[in-house]
Amino acid sequence: MSTVPIERTATAAHARDMTKVYGEGETKVVALDSISIGFDRGQFSAIMGPSGSGKSTLMHCLAGLDSITDGSAYIGDVEINRLDDKALTRLRREAVGFIFQSFNLIPTLTALENITLPMDIAGRKPDREWLDTVIDTVALRDRLSHRPNELSGGQQQRVACARALASKPSIIFADEPTGNLDSRSGAEVLGLLRRSVREMGQTIVMVTHDAAAASYADRVVFLSDGRVVDELRDPTQSVVFERMAKLETAGEVG
Repeated sequence: MSTVPIERTATAAHARDMTKVYGEGETKVVALDSISIGFDRGQFSAIMGPSGSGKSTLMHCLAGLDSITDGSAYIGDVEINRLDDKALTRLRREAVGFIFQSFNLIPTLTALENITLPMDIAGRKPDREWLDTVIDTVALRDRLSHRPNELSGGQQQRVACARALASKPSIIFADEPTGNLDSRSGAEVLGLLRRSVREMGQTIVMVTHDAAAASYADRVVFLSDGRVVDELRDPTQSVVFERMAKLETAGEVG
């Protein structure tokens, strides 16, 4: 089976003048307004913004889960908006990992079967040494034969993280990955994502509304009304909270 060539460029994903419009006429909504932004390899980035700011739309368009209206979206040096459906599906399967708020595990499969499922579908054998590293990193070795209903929420999300990491993707997109977890389980998952970047060289782009979650990132990008309006490097929870409060206040005044 042929693979999608992903060049090891400095950015794992980037957008150039990317615009996303829903509807037309009186119902027209500009979700993304000519955004240009890049996400570097080996970095943990968070995307934040008030409700309706476009943060989830940005992630979905960069990941090829949603089409764009204008501009360009890239994974590595591949312009994904120029790919046909088959090529885009193959690229997502081979180069992109996903972690969702709802875990998205198959209830009839064991934890190990869920972890290897994307590779099984693609007809690829996992790298056993890497798979062992991932399993030990997420601390699930004694739960591999358990099905999702036999695992806690935090354990289920760790399975989802392992599934995303197991295929060595160029980039992982995480959409509110701690949204359904209690604070302790959420901190465990965020710590795992942080370690996967520092120790395993992974690239993660995470959408979150939580200042505490964003503080685990190397960089936080803030959106408002479909535009990038601010960013922080090496964020702290208090500073992220202050920036978000200003954006939400500005939106209420506007």
